[in-house]
Amino acid sequence: MSTNEKSEHSPATSDEAWWRSAVVYEIPAISFQDSDGDGQGDLPGLLQRIDYLKWLGIGAVWLTPIYRSPNQDFGYDIADFCSVDPRAGTLEDFDKVVKALHNAGIRLILDLVPNHTSDQHAWFRQSCVSRNNPKADWYVWAEAGANGGPPNNWLSRFGGSGWEWCEARRQFYYHSFLPSQPDLNWRNPEVREAIGDTMRFWLDRGVDGFRVDASAVLIKDDLLRDNPRDPEADDKTPPPQVYIPVFTDDRPEAMECIEYIRGVLDRYEGKLLCGEVQGKIDRIGHFYGSSKPRLHLPLNFALLDTEWNAISLQATIDAYLNAVPNGAWPNFVIGGHDKHRVASKIGQAQMRILAMLQMTIRGTPFLFAGDEIGSEQVPIPPDRVQDSFEKLVKGFDLGRDPERAPLRWDDTDRGGFTCGEPWLPMSPDRSRNIMAQQRDERSLLNLYRELIALRRRLA
Repeated sequence: MSTNEKSEHSPATSDEAWWRSAVVYEIPAISFQDSDGDGQGDLPGLLQRIDYLKWLGIGAVWLTPIYRSPNQDFGYDIADFCSVDPRAGTLEDFDKVVKALHNAGIRLILDLVPNHTSDQHAWFRQSCVSRNNPKADWYVWAEAGANGGPPNNWLSRFGGSGWEWCEARRQFYYHSFLPSQPDLNWRNPEVREAIGDTMRFWLDRGVDGFRVDASAVLIKDDLLRDNPRDPEADDKTPPPQVYIPVFTDDRPEAMECIEYIRGVLDRYEGKLLCGEVQGKIDRIGHFYGSSKPRLHLPLNFALLDTEWNAISLQATIDAYLNAVPNGAWPNFVIGGHDKHRVASKIGQAQMRILAMLQMTIRGTPFLFAGDEIGSEQVPIPPDRVQDSFEKLVKGFDLGRDPERAPLRWDDTDRGGFTCGEPWLPMSPDRSRNIMAQQRDERSLLNLYRELIALRRRLA
């Protein structure tokens, strides 16, 4: 048993609920700080900015994927769960980041992507070879439909059929996202154990928990039934949303998968499991768990998704808090790597109101890097678009590059982010940067810093 691991019956410690008083800060590594001039943020760059995180008062960093990846979907297409992509650094760099964060009193949460891998992952390459190899059943495979086409009408979130043909096996495999992101078969116990092994790999290196990506889609209908068409869909509905995903999303069996992941985590002391969930507010409760625990914090975007007026906010917050089970802990997220910047929605003046609301309400606050200075959506010229969503499902404002643009640290051309060409354009608003707001006692950044300090004093 690892030295970090605890026995099944170890007593809880007071440290296990550290997230109740912490502010969690999501960092997209590629957009935070570049150290080598290639225009992409990396782990050595993050290491250079830990003093800033400590100054701000952040309690935990949620780091987007830094695993080896072809990077066709912001690193969420993983080719090796137990290595660091060379563009981000090395395992040694990762260990240095963990140590430096912990020395600064900051925890580290990693993105866990259990639903799918890259098609370049060794597991998938082996699974493709035949129908009888040791990993033949590690992904979601199905025979062609009666007409020789896909087995059913399930769609990819990136547009088109969710099924892709594999000539070697003479079968289709399912992909919830890009064709290069085949879905793992969570009905296979070996798959579950393999994901558990990856979790243990990182937990043994000192990470303090995981944010589970796409946690509600881990299991699909075993009868492969067609999804029903949404009767309210019209010309304004993005093509991937014309069907109601009742047989692909939020299946009851998916909760068992989350329970398994939580079981792995709970053998380590004081670790956090949060996760991306879906559905209306009244569904939030079952992601916390019932007879078995699931997520400590199912991520709640109510403040970001609701209309920005007092009546709507009051109703949304009340409905959400009523949906959180007794004894569970709420949370409020105001940004993320696939959510439009809230400052562009509500304006800079209201960002101060949002800061005071989020930092004083009961629950764990989650910020996306740049929210603390009021970063807005960055215009992306067509020839600079990186996001597959925007490339494949055009015209529906689904592109995520505008919120993923590099963080502006100062007012120079490259914003203090890099000495090279940034991988996405910098914000044209040079005045809205971290250094300028640090100097301004009345800035949004200093307001956040004071509110975070107040939360810590009163926790």
